[in-house]
Amino acid sequence: MKSRIKVLGLALSVIGLLFMGGGVFAYTMVADGQHALQSFSEAQNVTLTYNEDGQLVDRGEVAGAEAILDLLENDWGYAVVASDLNPNDPLVNTGTEYMYQMALIAHHTLTGTNTVVLTEDTEYNGETFPAGTYEVATDGKYWTDFDRSHPLEGPAREMAWTGTAHGLVGELGVGSVTASTLQLGLGIVALIEGLGLIFVGTGLALIWVAAGDKKNELKEAPAIESIDEPATV
Repeated sequence: MKSRIKVLGLALSVIGLLFMGGGVFAYTMVADGQHALQSFSEAQNVTLTYNEDGQLVDRGEVAGAEAILDLLENDWGYAVVASDLNPNDPLVNTGTEYMYQMALIAHHTLTGTNTVVLTEDTEYNGETFPAGTYEVATDGKYWTDFDRSHPLEGPAREMAWTGTAHGLVGELGVGSVTASTLQLGLGIVALIEGLGLIFVGTGLALIWVAAGDKKNELKEAPAIESIDEPATV
């Protein structure tokens, strides 16, 4: 029985070491991804702006940054990690920073105004729009919210949600997902390493128990009685 426990302990220890080896391999993959993301961020050199008090600002105003965070947290439902917004490390290289930068672009697009010029009177749905210059507010409309057939909204949509705006939002979205995936990868690495330690610890404990029981059996074994030699005749 004791030998079986010892074999089981050895098997668990080996399995644990395999888990730990897999964890080390997974960590090297995550580290490579983090290095690549950091290098990409440094190459782009996109940074957030903070004031002298360490507060996040947009165009010099704290209220502007608060409006962007409100869009990010309340409208988009993103869980902002406050520690990611570090004035000592303004480089955009974390999930929250990527999402904030995306919200910044969207905020200014959604609250912007564009100039549409009609060269002739245009009628749409029974309403006549005289030729002239119009200031058309985006008014919180996303790309799909505009009526593209409308003589004012159609051109304004192209001016507000430009290819550049779409491209930047898409690129920042990829960065955010990549950063979040790498964080998830670190969590998985920690889980694998933890399982490995549990298996190794359990295996060593079983080996220790088996060895302890064997010593107790030897101590408790009855002493061999001496046999008197037969008397010589």
